[in-house]
Amino acid sequence: MKLYYSAGACSLAAHIALEEAGLKYEAISAPTKTKVLPDGSDYRKINPLGYVPYLVLDDGTGLRECAIVCQYVADQAPDRKLIPPCGSMARYQLQMWMHFTATEVHKRFSPLFNPKMPAEAKQLFIEELLGRLKFIDGELAGKQFLLGDGFSVADAYLFTITNWAKPMQIDLAPFPHLVAWRGRVAARPAVQAAMKAEGLLG
Repeated sequence: MKLYYSAGACSLAAHIALEEAGLKYEAISAPTKTKVLPDGSDYRKINPLGYVPYLVLDDGTGLRECAIVCQYVADQAPDRKLIPPCGSMARYQLQMWMHFTATEVHKRFSPLFNPKMPAEAKQLFIEELLGRLKFIDGELAGKQFLLGDGFSVADAYLFTITNWAKPMQIDLAPFPHLVAWRGRVAARPAVQAAMKAEGLLG
């Protein structure tokens, strides 16, 4: 498999999932700003949308959308228990967290990176984002991870997106359960490996 990623982007979640799953893959840098691959070619010839992650399977099939790529990867390594079984309530709870992260958290961070976005509009997104983070903090009270005691790809996705709080100067200190959870996720060897591979750690 080939994972096209941009350092620190949401594709880090898929990178973490692949490391956690112990699957063989090749990680290829596809910077979201330049769209230029290491060989000098245009990334959009592979993924016309030009964003990441994009996972190319051994048979040439391409998968996009972070939540979908992460779930696919997790399903390829059932022994790692990165995703609950299909049809179980726990599976729907994981999908609930994946969709919540995509639509309620990810999409409120994204405008903050846009230099053309007016300051007043950014403030509105920040206020909404703080409300979502407060909700997450409450949900994490008394839990090790989003689904309970076991790490899942839902944790990988939310961890990746909340990494953006620091560059956006959003203080997470008011959310102690979220901060503690982030510490547990960050300490995982697979998370460390993925972040080092992307140049995010020294």
